[in-house]
Amino acid sequence: MDTRLLKTLVELDCLGTMRAVAEATGYGTSAISLQLAALEKEVGAELLERSGRGVQFTPAGRTLAEHAKGILSAVEAARAAVRANAEPSGLLRVAAFASALSGSILPVVRELAVSHPDLRVELQEREPVEVTELLATGRVDLGFVYDYCLVPKLQHNGDTVVETCATPLVLAVPAGRIPLSAIDSPAQLSVLAGWPWVVNSRGEDDAELASRICALAGFAPRIAHRADSLGLVLDLVGAGLGVSVVPGFVAPREDVSLLPMPGVDARRRMFAVTRPGRQSWPAVALMTRRVTEYTGVQEVREARAA
Repeated sequence: MDTRLLKTLVELDCLGTMRAVAEATGYGTSAISLQLAALEKEVGAELLERSGRGVQFTPAGRTLAEHAKGILSAVEAARAAVRANAEPSGLLRVAAFASALSGSILPVVRELAVSHPDLRVELQEREPVEVTELLATGRVDLGFVYDYCLVPKLQHNGDTVVETCATPLVLAVPAGRIPLSAIDSPAQLSVLAGWPWVVNSRGEDDAELASRICALAGFAPRIAHRADSLGLVLDLVGAGLGVSVVPGFVAPREDVSLLPMPGVDARRRMFAVTRPGRQSWPAVALMTRRVTEYTGVQEVREARAA
């Protein structure tokens, strides 16, 4: 069975339309249609049926798509096993959220440019949901994503999902506007009742995190502002327009007070994720290991500074 045709079927399963598959792969929709027709002929079963202007999977197509994922993963694992001892080289495509790119990944990429000159790394700034889609369609090889301990979405499995670090979160409030120097207990969070909140504009995890933190003090947050840039979030807070939750590593500012939250399990967890079978690729394994080591050193430094 032609694995290239199986990959096209899996991409259709992930993306939903032939046009989306064509855009992701660079082939035309007619070429995608011909590939899928060839796969139907090879397996001797109808895999797709017309649905309006698009197509949908038949029961046989759905069954084969699920098997194809395992087949492609096994092929990737076999390739990795054959070259497990090879020196990392070639192209490694990485997608990650902004603060991971600037804080952890770029320093590692600089080091690898010296230690592994035959390895070329391409970087994309993406939010976790975007990273997941890029991995599913094979457009990146390795992703770095995050979730929150209070809003868990991922679980370390030691294989395709590896936790690299956990960063404490702090409250960011307008300087001089909140009559506290720290939040000593969850009940004290009630001082924030009525304040507008600033959350991420490219996902709902921040809004859910704010809701769970405020729920500890018995109130619901009012989400007023959304911004993707961490710097812009702090600008909005500094202007007195709201409060937010930010990673504890942000630099101090005169117009923003950063308040720790003892008693609240407020941490942002960072994970390295890849497709099944690719975790043993030399370049993927190297980048994952180096980023994990780098973030571990950073955690120690921050703990000593605190």
